[in-house]
Amino acid sequence: MAAIRKRVNGWQARVQRKGFNELCKTFANKNDAIAWARLIESEIDRGQFLNRTEAENTTLSELLNRYLQEVTPQKKGATVERYRIKAWLKTDLAKRYLSTLKASDFAIWRDNRIKSGSAANTIRLELAVISNLFNVAKSEWGFESLRNPTENIRTPKLPSGRSRRVSDKEIDLLIKHTESIALPSILKIAVESGMRRGEIASLEWKHINLSARTALLPDTKNGEVRLIPLSTSCRDTIKSLPRNINGRLFNMTPHAISYAFIRACKRAGLTDLHFHDIRHEAITRLFERGFNVMEVSSISGHKTLQMLKRYTHLRAEELAKKLG
Repeated sequence: MAAIRKRVNGWQARVQRKGFNELCKTFANKNDAIAWARLIESEIDRGQFLNRTEAENTTLSELLNRYLQEVTPQKKGATVERYRIKAWLKTDLAKRYLSTLKASDFAIWRDNRIKSGSAANTIRLELAVISNLFNVAKSEWGFESLRNPTENIRTPKLPSGRSRRVSDKEIDLLIKHTESIALPSILKIAVESGMRRGEIASLEWKHINLSARTALLPDTKNGEVRLIPLSTSCRDTIKSLPRNINGRLFNMTPHAISYAFIRACKRAGLTDLHFHDIRHEAITRLFERGFNVMEVSSISGHKTLQMLKRYTHLRAEELAKKLG
């Protein structure tokens, strides 16, 4: 039988059962204390008891900080995730105890973010951090009673994938107007291979086989090793590069590549063009050259057909030629 005692700050309910740690909680009135004790005892009797102590005494900010220290550093996208977590730490929700957080709280947060003009994918990725946080806390950190409050809320619908094609003329304009020594070669490699900006920046000579015309990517976005076939043009571009003492093909970070690309676009008068559009273009050209889905996915590194479709924008006139 639970013990209900009057305390200076209210009524304390204490539940003691063999095989369970002692559970105590203080309430403003006696009836609430009795109701809580009966609920806990009933759950224990039915084998459905989950300890709520951690959730009731831990704030979202405390959990976020633990996640930031223990989980985030193990991720490839650790730098970006740190920014997302720090943004969450500034919200009013971060001050709340975990046991008080509901799906409606995050739905309101979502709606406010949409009203403020935040991109749909940005909101989805920010919610993904909270979702994984709750899952890790429940499965690994002993927060047995936690329910993921973001599990069933609607996420903003993503806009249609970009359909921007990049012409050879535009590539030539970028090469002509860039002030970067490395960007012309980077652009040629990108449009021929379909590699990501970060993958090109990380290329090392020890992973290039000019005779076999391959480039090894030991550390890709999805965490898998990928061997890229090189076209003759791409091989020749790489072959013409000077050797750097650090073993890399390019002494440029992904950020530096983007900066050089943006400056080249402005000087060339090109609008609505992103570096990632060149990857779209390269993948689309592979399909137009007759490569099948499996061949293209092995080059691009895409895991699903759905993702590959978002990167593919075949010209209707090219399809018409195939129809005869």
